[in-house]
Amino acid sequence: MKKTKNILVESLAGKPIFEHKIEIVERKGVGHPDSICDAVMEEISVALSREYLSRFGRVLHHNTDKGLLVAGEVAHRFGGGSVIEPMRLVIGDRATFELNGELVPVDRIAVNTAKKWIGDNLRFVDPNKDIEFDVELKPGSPELADILIRETAVPLANDTSAAVGYAPLSPTEKMVLDIEHYLNSTGFKEQFPASGEDIKVMGYRTGVDLKLIIAMPLIDRFVDGVDSYFKQKKEILECVKEFVLGMRHKNLENIYIDLNSLDDSSRGMDGIYLTVTGTSAEDADSGEVGRGNRANGVIALNRPMGAEAASGKNPVSHVGKIYSILTRRIANEVYNAVSGIQEIYVWLCSEIGKPIDEPNIASAQVILEPGVSIDKVAPLVREVMDLELANILTFTSDLAEGKYRVW
Repeated sequence: MKKTKNILVESLAGKPIFEHKIEIVERKGVGHPDSICDAVMEEISVALSREYLSRFGRVLHHNTDKGLLVAGEVAHRFGGGSVIEPMRLVIGDRATFELNGELVPVDRIAVNTAKKWIGDNLRFVDPNKDIEFDVELKPGSPELADILIRETAVPLANDTSAAVGYAPLSPTEKMVLDIEHYLNSTGFKEQFPASGEDIKVMGYRTGVDLKLIIAMPLIDRFVDGVDSYFKQKKEILECVKEFVLGMRHKNLENIYIDLNSLDDSSRGMDGIYLTVTGTSAEDADSGEVGRGNRANGVIALNRPMGAEAASGKNPVSHVGKIYSILTRRIANEVYNAVSGIQEIYVWLCSEIGKPIDEPNIASAQVILEPGVSIDKVAPLVREVMDLELANILTFTSDLAEGKYRVW
């Protein structure tokens, strides 16, 4: 096994997150405009990677991480409104269109992939009518494209970049993540077909008290008036409360939930959260890659976070993506394998042109259980980190196949 020399392990002073007095965590659901951009651009990267592998036996240079969803215009109406102006999805950055005289239909792959994801995940968005596609992918720079066709044992980093991942998720983080997954689950949508996909969950914990603020539109075709709206909202809220009670954590004692806090029954249709399509991108909010959830699925304001947008970046040499996911994986592997650790933060920093399995720095910061010595756990932490870096080609292959969720 190849040894990576520059692995540093240190004990981190302080308390784990769940012992902090204040914690704030957010999750943008599958129908949020930012999440749509992240998800679609990532699916396009996976589709291009598969196409390149099929044609050339390797993933070629591409980055589809510059996506912008431009809001459209709709007319809300009880019983069912209509789309007046479609949304517009700009698919941007770089891709390889040709190698050795063989052309790759990049634009067609991008649009077809985007349409499929939208059709599979947004029940009331017709990808052929409600959204337009503007493909702005261009050939990449020769120097960066060349990195992926060099005959090297391990791909070279195409950027100087850093990332951080941590484990475990705190009770608050897990609660926020699980609630959004539940509200956008197939079973929930079957029970409450009026519930839209554009769900945002904000969790604010003070000590053992957690306040959950949920925003979720109702689909206007299932609502025949203001009273109908508030009746369905009440039923949904009660169901959410039951779900939360069933997953109570020992570190959380009092949980308070608000749904669509801006609602005002006295204002008629102007005072309720209705959509035609289930996403605010229909007329209220545009979206962009990198503005949504971090690679572990949440936006945790108490945690260190990198600035990279992982979605859409190529999975073979773009360390901004690779390390964003790998640090999270390593942190979880260490946490599960090494006893005595309450919390771990893993940091990786690359240097452009260097092999991706040889970061400039690989560091772990651990908060230990009382009485546990850093000298005892450090060798075990290094061993896990070294093994994960040694197996990076398997990891990037899985990443190219879309086996890791990145938003």
